[in-house]
Amino acid sequence: MSTDKPSRPAPAETTGTTDTAAAGAPARRGRLGRAVDAVDERMGIKALAYPVPEHANNLSWSLGGLTVVSFVALLVTGIYLAQFYNPMPEDANQSVRDLVNNVWLGGFARGLHYWAAQAMFVFALLHLLRVFFHASYKKPREGNWIVGSAMFLLAFLAVFTGTVIKWDQEGYEALSHNLDVAKLLGGAGIWFTSDLSSRVPLVLRLYTAHAVIIPGLILLLFVWHALLVKRHKISPHPEIPLPEEETPEPFTAHLKRVAAFGLVLVGVLSVLAVVLPPVLGPTPVEGIEVTRPLWMFWWFFPMEQWFGVASIAFVIAAVFGLIFLVPFLDRGPKRRWRERPWATGAAVVLLLALAAITVNVWIYNPKGH
Repeated sequence: MSTDKPSRPAPAETTGTTDTAAAGAPARRGRLGRAVDAVDERMGIKALAYPVPEHANNLSWSLGGLTVVSFVALLVTGIYLAQFYNPMPEDANQSVRDLVNNVWLGGFARGLHYWAAQAMFVFALLHLLRVFFHASYKKPREGNWIVGSAMFLLAFLAVFTGTVIKWDQEGYEALSHNLDVAKLLGGAGIWFTSDLSSRVPLVLRLYTAHAVIIPGLILLLFVWHALLVKRHKISPHPEIPLPEEETPEPFTAHLKRVAAFGLVLVGVLSVLAVVLPPVLGPTPVEGIEVTRPLWMFWWFFPMEQWFGVASIAFVIAAVFGLIFLVPFLDRGPKRRWRERPWATGAAVVLLLALAAITVNVWIYNPKGH
């Protein structure tokens, strides 16, 4: 009987193949790692990997990120639209019409811009409400609340100026109300009137504000806002008594989640841009009021009819003034909304009042004045 053992593959062949693969992979990883380190040394990318608490990695705590996604969509589409828009009053409306009808992807870009503006406003509002009901504005984060509130006000102004510069009947009537309020303010409202410069049309100045001044201020405030978040860290959840039990993740992982939410958002906005494109009215006619503004202006739209033009300025100033004063009116240590009955109750009453006025306009004022 033979005692020969089964033959095995030559060690040299096996070892040679394995060594080649093993040597190649570390080399590739090494080159990639060195490239990342080289970029990080110059750009500080790894600084974004600071720890983020577990409770911040969900949709409600990503509303600020979705506001940023909407703002980026506005910047991209706005740059494209600016190439074809003429801000002179005699040509503004027709240039938008030509953009929609004759420019490649012009109608889609305008539709995406329109819906992204509303998404930015909605997400900024929801983010503000989330921060309020979680009392994330309390010491030492009062400054960040003020910065965020300023960005919300700028988003409101961006929607208003965007409504005017398309220069149809709706835009003209919106500007007319603005002029009435500005006259009541006297010298404080001169920027919003043609008295500041007789050589530069008001529509052109509002376009400059819409395309340059307001986005620039939002960008500056966003950088400040982000630096304050990094300095003070994301606020703890008021319903989690032991935040140290959470498993933190790097901020880069949080960014990936926001990017995933953002892709879904851009997809939804793109569908809306195609299915429900924004309407462009005819060239405005002076002396009539037949339209109603966008829904985010309905909460003060009927004030003129009820209490006169001056009430518009007072209501807007009162609402935004209360928003800015929140950290100084609610200074107690408690953060759960149930334990802050006065702050929560006042906010709910204000929201219900504004919602009731909005519904009233929707039902009883379907077209306008």
